[in-house]
Amino acid sequence: MWGKARAALLGRQNIDDADVRRRYGRLAGLVGIGVNLLLFAGKLGAGLAFHSVSVSADAVNNLSDAGTSLLALVSLRMASKPADAEHPFGHARMEYIASLVMAFLILLLGVELIKTSVHKIITPDAITFSAVTVWVLALSILAKAGLYALNKRLGRRMESALLKATAADSMADMLSTTAVLFSTILSPLLRKPLDGYMGVLVALFILYTGFRILMESQDYLLGQAPGAELTRLISRYVLGYDGIIGIHDLMVHTYGPGRCFASVHAEVPATRDIIDSHDIIDDIERDIAAEHGIHLVIHLDPVDTQDEETARLRSDVQQMVRQIEPSLSMHDFRIRRGKTHSKLIFDVAVPYACAMTDEQIRAAIEKGIKAKDGSYYAVVTLDRTYASLSQPNADRG
Repeated sequence: MWGKARAALLGRQNIDDADVRRRYGRLAGLVGIGVNLLLFAGKLGAGLAFHSVSVSADAVNNLSDAGTSLLALVSLRMASKPADAEHPFGHARMEYIASLVMAFLILLLGVELIKTSVHKIITPDAITFSAVTVWVLALSILAKAGLYALNKRLGRRMESALLKATAADSMADMLSTTAVLFSTILSPLLRKPLDGYMGVLVALFILYTGFRILMESQDYLLGQAPGAELTRLISRYVLGYDGIIGIHDLMVHTYGPGRCFASVHAEVPATRDIIDSHDIIDDIERDIAAEHGIHLVIHLDPVDTQDEETARLRSDVQQMVRQIEPSLSMHDFRIRRGKTHSKLIFDVAVPYACAMTDEQIRAAIEKGIKAKDGSYYAVVTLDRTYASLSQPNADRG
């Protein structure tokens, strides 16, 4: 088992495989449970023997950490279940739900510890020093450093929000135990009971950790915009095939590690045989799934690349749109010609960071086109961008 664990840590196994993720999630969970139970027993004994609320609180924190390790163990096993009729996208988001539960448990522990520590500040116990307590705390810091390294490495390799949260919790435990160790050493030297104050400091570390895990879990569950690296990967991959002249309207949905679903509009020459273009799309969808594990659905958008007037108007309107607001991009441009006027029909992608309202953007575009030629009417569809595409030809059309 340890040989396989080492292989995973060094990246020699397919970490997106459900069985591999379950195996190393079990490794992290069992190690966490065992280490935290040992730390709980050692700290609780020292805290009760020498009447130290901060040491006893740190012991209770380790007991809760054993519980969160158990939660991680069970959750990662549930997350590895295959898709079924009720959950066609799989169960991988169970990791995010477990992270959310872990965050609430950590926050509850922090609140209770603050209450106990404040009481200790008001009614302090007599100052005592124990070399046994110092050794227990020092060993605890080393043990937590080991857990932090293990969970951080596995969490990063597996892209596991749950193991990353467990690593963050271990780091907070290291810092809080260090604070308790200073209290144990400094209180007799300064002849002032620092126990309650250090307990408050430990609680603040715990609350900060819980709040950070809560925010990260919330982002995963609500749905985040795809990262720049993933956006570039999909964009360059699709544009790398002959016959694709531009892409737009990229949308990405993740249902947990290794469960990435995306859709994009791909522009192809209208003069090319539709069957040929469709074959290219099929190749892209199949290849990106095999090479990168991305389930991509591509919508075909034929673009007139032969008509000179269409090409000129497309370029002029695209430049005008960018002058209105540099973050705007245009696609799906086409002309409907009539006897008295012609309609310029196109979509404009609007980033969420754009300060202009839809009404302002539409009015500015219509005004600009009217000023250019009164026989043209703009039919504009404004849509919000779900991902930023950086390639120069990504918004052609």
